[in-house]
Amino acid sequence: MFLPATRAEMAARGWDALDVILVTGDAYIDSPFMGVAVIGRVLVQQGFRVGVIAQPAMDSAADLTRLGEPRLFWGVTGGSIDSMVANRTASGLRRKSDDYTPGGRNARRPDRAVIACARLIRRFCKETAPIVLGGIEASLRRIAHYDAWDNRVRRSILFDAKADYLLYGMAERSVVELARAMAAGEAPTAIRGLCYAAAEPPAGALVLPTFAEAAADRERFTAMFRTFYDHCDPVTARMLAQQQDTRFLVHNPPQLPLSTAELDAVHDLEFTRDLHPTDRKRGPVRALDTIRFALTTHRGCYGECNFCAIAVHQGRTVQSRSPASIVREAGRIAAHPEFRGTLTDVGGPTANMYGFECRRKASKGACADKRCLYPAVCPGLQVDHGPLLDLLRRLRQVPGVRKVVVASGIRHDLI
Repeated sequence: MFLPATRAEMAARGWDALDVILVTGDAYIDSPFMGVAVIGRVLVQQGFRVGVIAQPAMDSAADLTRLGEPRLFWGVTGGSIDSMVANRTASGLRRKSDDYTPGGRNARRPDRAVIACARLIRRFCKETAPIVLGGIEASLRRIAHYDAWDNRVRRSILFDAKADYLLYGMAERSVVELARAMAAGEAPTAIRGLCYAAAEPPAGALVLPTFAEAAADRERFTAMFRTFYDHCDPVTARMLAQQQDTRFLVHNPPQLPLSTAELDAVHDLEFTRDLHPTDRKRGPVRALDTIRFALTTHRGCYGECNFCAIAVHQGRTVQSRSPASIVREAGRIAAHPEFRGTLTDVGGPTANMYGFECRRKASKGACADKRCLYPAVCPGLQVDHGPLLDLLRRLRQVPGVRKVVVASGIRHDLI
C-alpha cells in the first residue's frame, strides 16, 4: 500500500487528517532509493500519519491542498537530485526530458524547487504548520554557498525559502526526533542534523565568517568552507553559526550514523517499488527502470573526491547493512510480478566499500589531517572485499535470481 496521495487513500487507512505532508519535486515512486518514500514510511512505522504531494502545480492551490494541512509540519524536498541539475544542462540550457517526471517531459519541476515549493505553501496556507526542508538540494545549500547558475554566493536556502527548519544528510533518525518533539510541543533545536534561524548564535557555537563576508571575499569564503567541512564529522563536529542577514543560521552537529540494525530496519519496510497510480496515469518514469530491482548495501563514502557531494550529505563513514537483510530484500524483489531474474545493481556510493570501515573512526571520528584513500590507502582501513564477494554469491542463490549486477562505482585503488 502506498502512502496516501489522495483523500480516498487517507480514508482507506481510516485517517481524516495527517500529521506530516511531504512535498517533492519528483514523481512519487515508493522505493527505498527515494528519500520521500523512505522518510514517509519511517514516520508511519513510528505511528505518524503521513501523506505525499508529488510535483504540485505552481499556479494554484489545487494540488497542494488536496490532503488538507498537516498537524505537525510540511516536509519539502526538491527531489532525488538538485532541481537546477535536473532542469539545466551544464551550459545552462533547459533540459527537455526529466527521468523523474511521468511521461519524461520536463514540465513539472520548477527551478530551485525547494524554494518554490516552500513559497507555494506560504502563498496558499497562510497560518499553517512549520515548513521543514530536506533532501539533497537543501542539504548541500544549508550554509552560504557558491551558486554556479547565478555566479555568486547565495545565503542558506533555509532563509531564501523562508522555512522554519532544515534537516540535512540522511535524516531518518532526525525526522522522527523532530516529529516527536513537535507532537509533544517541545522545541526541536537540540536535534542533531538540524538547522534553524536564531537572533543570536547560541553559547558555545563556532561562528563562521558571515554570509556578507563570504560573498565579498574569496579568502573568507574558503576559510568558511574549510571550517564547515572540518565540522561535518558527527563524532568531532561542533555547533556552527553563520550570520545571514540580521539573523543567524544555527547548524547543529551531524546526526550519528545508523547502526546496522537501524539501517536494516529502514530497508525491511514494505516498499511497493512502483510508481503511484496517480502519477502512472501521466506516463512512465524512466528512473524507475534503474532502481526497481536494485539493492542498496551501504551508505556513506570515505573517498572524499573533490567533485563529489556525498561526504557532506551521506557522510564519510560507511554504514553497511547485514547480509541477512539484503538477502531478505532480494527475496521480496524476486517475488515481484515484473521481476525477470536480474538484480540490476548491488552497491552504494562506492560498491566495493561494503562491509569494512576504519575501526578508529567510530570512536575518534574521521582524521582531520589526512584522507582515507589519498595519496594512498591508509593502512588503518584494512581493506577486505570478502564480505561483498560472499554477499554476491548468496544473492545468486536466492530463488528466482539468475543474474547479479554491480552497476555502482568501483574504486580501483581499493583492489
